[in-house]
Amino acid sequence: MGGQRVEDGRPPSNLQRFLDCTTPTVDTHILPKTNGRLSNDAWHHADADSLEYFNLADLWEQYYEWSAYGAGATVQLHGGDKVVQYYVPYLSGIQLYTNKVLNASRSFGEDYGMDFWSDDDDNEKMSRSWSSTSDDSFNCDVVGGNRRRPGHLYFEFFEVCSPYGRIPLMDKVYELSQGFPGLTSLKSVDLSPVSWMSVAWYPIYHIPYQRNVKDLSACFLTYHTISSSFQDHTPETMTYRSAASGKQNDQKANTVSLAPFGLAANKIQGSLWTNPRTGDHKRIVSLFGAADSWLKQLGVRHHDFNYFVTHPM
Repeated sequence: MGGQRVEDGRPPSNLQRFLDCTTPTVDTHILPKTNGRLSNDAWHHADADSLEYFNLADLWEQYYEWSAYGAGATVQLHGGDKVVQYYVPYLSGIQLYTNKVLNASRSFGEDYGMDFWSDDDDNEKMSRSWSSTSDDSFNCDVVGGNRRRPGHLYFEFFEVCSPYGRIPLMDKVYELSQGFPGLTSLKSVDLSPVSWMSVAWYPIYHIPYQRNVKDLSACFLTYHTISSSFQDHTPETMTYRSAASGKQNDQKANTVSLAPFGLAANKIQGSLWTNPRTGDHKRIVSLFGAADSWLKQLGVRHHDFNYFVTHPM
């Protein structure tokens, strides 16, 4: 939903168009310092008079139409023709760390094969989930060792099903929120800096139809931070806009665009997505490196990411 950029007088590349059309833009609100949510949170600025935040429910709402009809990105083919390629978003992975322990539905965890425990000595609430997969060595335990992180791990989910067995992001969030209501009730100000999500984008169709265009089968993983604590530290990945700034007139007042800080791609052989006349290749390498570094720092084994790495074509 972000506006298309024009760099060096050139129209946006195919990669940029994809990133623009799949970046959610969410309405924001102001939380004054007098509100209790800002107190005793190590990851917020102590001298901040207020903090801009968004509701997770509003974030998921941005994926409503995309989940139903697909997100359309204009792709210019090698012959100069253009098509609109539609991608469906799937929740690939998510971790939500909060400033206090939040309880989840025990019965939901039992029904969906999830386990919960608490470690009072370390003052951490952690959760672990797993799902049956053909790779018996794979599991979703991302806590690992004695590594400490700010906040409490309220919820995590990593998809391990085949793309053909998945349900779109909005449906998945609704399903998961039945046992973890914080998925739709929390605010970004409640989340620590290590809260993040990954969205898998798989192509479904393109208009007008083209025969034998293998590059249109490309799939992507986008990585997004979802904590308000990033608003002053990562302007390129969490950009706040207001009417007073006089910029980005195509954006609604008081919104935030959650541009991806990381990216992984599958089936992007050829130059359709890495035009040598642009900086796309360098950008893909940089975004991939950021995603890889993020997962390693958190000790996360992200199933989709590992699949993309081992099956690049």
